[in-house]
Amino acid sequence: MHQMRCLAVMLVSVLTMTAAVPNPAPAEERGARLDPALAQYFRLETARLSERCLADIHSLADWEARRGEYRRQLQEMLGLWPAPERTELRPVITGKLEQLDFTVEKLHFQALPGLYVTANLYRPWKVEDPLPAILYLCGHSRVMTNGVSCGNKAGYQHHGAWFARNGYVCLVIDTVQLGEIPGQHHGTYSDGQWWWNARGYTPAGVEAWFGIRALDYLCSRPEVDKERIGLTGRSGGGSYTWTVAALDERVKVAAPVAGITDLRNQVVDGCVEGHCDCMFYVNTYRWDFPQAAALLAPRPLLIGNTDKDQIFPLDGVVRLYNQVRRIYALYGKTNHLGLLITEGPHADTQDLQVPVFRWFNRFLKGQTPPIEMAAVKFFAPEQLRVFDSLPADEKNTTIPESFVPRAAKSPPPAEYRKALREKVFGGWPAESGPPPLELRERADRAGLRVGVYVLESQPAVKLPLWVLQTPKTRRPEQVLLTVLDAERWTHSPAKGLWQGGEAPETDAHLRQEIQAGKLALAFFAPREVEPANWQADPKLARQVRRRYMLLGQTLDGMRVWDIRRAVQALKTLPEFKSAALGINARQQMGVNAAYAALFEPEITQLQLEGLPASHQEGPDYLNVLKVGDIPQALALLGPRVAAPAR
Repeated sequence: MHQMRCLAVMLVSVLTMTAAVPNPAPAEERGARLDPALAQYFRLETARLSERCLADIHSLADWEARRGEYRRQLQEMLGLWPAPERTELRPVITGKLEQLDFTVEKLHFQALPGLYVTANLYRPWKVEDPLPAILYLCGHSRVMTNGVSCGNKAGYQHHGAWFARNGYVCLVIDTVQLGEIPGQHHGTYSDGQWWWNARGYTPAGVEAWFGIRALDYLCSRPEVDKERIGLTGRSGGGSYTWTVAALDERVKVAAPVAGITDLRNQVVDGCVEGHCDCMFYVNTYRWDFPQAAALLAPRPLLIGNTDKDQIFPLDGVVRLYNQVRRIYALYGKTNHLGLLITEGPHADTQDLQVPVFRWFNRFLKGQTPPIEMAAVKFFAPEQLRVFDSLPADEKNTTIPESFVPRAAKSPPPAEYRKALREKVFGGWPAESGPPPLELRERADRAGLRVGVYVLESQPAVKLPLWVLQTPKTRRPEQVLLTVLDAERWTHSPAKGLWQGGEAPETDAHLRQEIQAGKLALAFFAPREVEPANWQADPKLARQVRRRYMLLGQTLDGMRVWDIRRAVQALKTLPEFKSAALGINARQQMGVNAAYAALFEPEITQLQLEGLPASHQEGPDYLNVLKVGDIPQALALLGPRVAAPAR
């Protein structure tokens, strides 16, 4: 114990080996692009997920056998498994607007107690028999009057009016962020709330639940023919159309517009940078987006997009369409699948609207009449506002904290590790033998031998490892691996052994231990610890972390893998085969080291300093708080943790 604690005295001075950091790029170049190795990593990982998407579906029997589990997995990735309780909707109509040929009811209902959905219901004046209905899901339209949100339903009112004037009941609902009770979509996009990953939370799940409960409300209305319900929306509303229709087969016809593309566009081409968190499920099962889209088959589906959309590029939409078409072909229903491409940017154009209206007429009414009237807005935004004052019991603004339950207690050790491997670290590569160490340089400095190695944690992920020991041919009793974090790397002294200068001052006892061959030191920098161009741009740095998320990983989750690989590699060196192996790490990197130790029994002791109390503070791994928290992981390590966690 004394030895492990005293080693901290030596660590700062020996970190001089990290002084071989390249000079930073000029300011005008920083953040302009990803570093080549990181870009290559994202290309390889994206290609791996894209190649396996629906690759095991060769027949309709294959699809039917897997479809139910795929739907359950999507529910889980949206935070909807187990499904929330369908509590009372408690609908309230707060007002009515009238036009010559249709009326609008202003209403709200509760998707969960205190989770309000504000909405407008459009319907024709005269309803003799139940009518086909449309649930319209809104995109990101901020509509404010005198600093008060009228909801994005006011921005998309022209769609509701058109449907009502043409013989439909249409419910237009607000979203979490841009509704009358403004919530959040930007947790990881801009607000630094990386704990959303740890909770397994995404606002896409809340939006999907809003849509499902809105279908419950529509089905309660006597004016609605429950067997003729359609679903549409554009941009964000297009994305929610995909998830709601995938999960709820009460949707008989769907027409999402500009709401989906594939992983290649999002991760490799960087389209993720144009999207907030509501567009993505937590990718626990490492899907590409066609797998979710295919869940709509064989129901009539029209995929709409423009040819110059910069955040839903046409090439990815076409790739997705071709994947989905293969599933429709298994049903013999390719006539139920349409691809609508119009000219223009990311915009709600009439060129897109008219074919969507025609699609619903065809499949919900069995008619194909000419579309004679345009979609126009009839009301000032404040006229469509539901609330005069917001309800005191609303949970919309705090829903990220409660929507996905935390683990009540951790499972037994074997089940705990299994759950971590499957639900938290599912983005790790398959287990394999230790990675080879490539010796780059070996030199003697002031009586100590420095070895510089490179290990390949994954293809395109090459990481530095330094070893400091005596030149004598003895086998040390112990090797201590220090896992560097960004601060330790950045603030290491630019002098000492690595630069060929004098040996740094160290504790005399520790130096004696090294020279006597009893102790060796190793230093390791996991991925993205070494300063890189993209890290200088905070916005780009956030988007890099979100790229990992879309691949079913997190940056720190993959650092845990890197630490495992460093441990495995060290134990391949002949002089360390029988040595006890300890780790020194601190703060969030210390948590990464602790989780690595759960999977690497060769780690016999951990010196961990300044750990956060919970994953709510970091580091973020997908879904980890649905399995357990930092205290549970440390408890499982038991006596291997050689110092208090804080």
